[in-house]
Amino acid sequence: MSELAFANATGRGLKIAVIDSGVNLRHPHIMAPTRGVSLSFTGTDGDLADDKLGHGTAVTAAIQEKAPGAEYYALKIFGDSLRTTTPHVIEAIEWSIDQGMDLVNLSLGTPNLEYREEMQSIVARATAAGIVVIAARNNGLDGVLPGILDGAIGVDLDWSLPRDRYRIEDGQGYTRFLAPGFPRPLPGRPPERNVYGISFAVANMTGFVARACEGLRERSPQVIRQIMTAEFERLESETPLAKVLA
Repeated sequence: MSELAFANATGRGLKIAVIDSGVNLRHPHIMAPTRGVSLSFTGTDGDLADDKLGHGTAVTAAIQEKAPGAEYYALKIFGDSLRTTTPHVIEAIEWSIDQGMDLVNLSLGTPNLEYREEMQSIVARATAAGIVVIAARNNGLDGVLPGILDGAIGVDLDWSLPRDRYRIEDGQGYTRFLAPGFPRPLPGRPPERNVYGISFAVANMTGFVARACEGLRERSPQVIRQIMTAEFERLESETPLAKVLA
């Protein structure tokens, strides 16, 4: 990797909730302080949040690569498949608020807009508590909740970006946050055989946001957008993406 955004920052002092399929604490890529959390609907208790799918572990590892100084809480909402219910997602966000998280990584979303009002309410609660919600903005076809909501950092996928860069541009009435969809590579496994996609664009962006938030007293969506945009423009002026990608 070349120089990462927010040089010398590691996310130190932050608590990050990763809402996914749990975590394999024995995986060599899980190097930051990490606790598995099982919620009421998972049918387990205590720290029995073992990752049966590998997805949550890979997502957590992608964030930790960029923000190894943070403390992580892997909330298990998936069991044997990457399917859950919107009320379960809301419960996980509520847990994150109640437990005083700083960032919430949600590498998924629902296109069911019937939950828009309820989701907007929980994102507003998080924002009022100084918690940044980073979530997928679309599922490849449709906009999804909560990534499309006011107050959330909604992430789009840009396959052209290297894993150490992100991009910001103006959308239609909103700011587009774009990141690459590649996870941390596994030795001996070709990238096309690894997991990939919008989940990892969100994870990579969460890592960048964690670096931006280190030591930051105000974490409103407006401040995050300003800081992330300024750093993107700085990197672009020093090493343009067009040159990196050439």
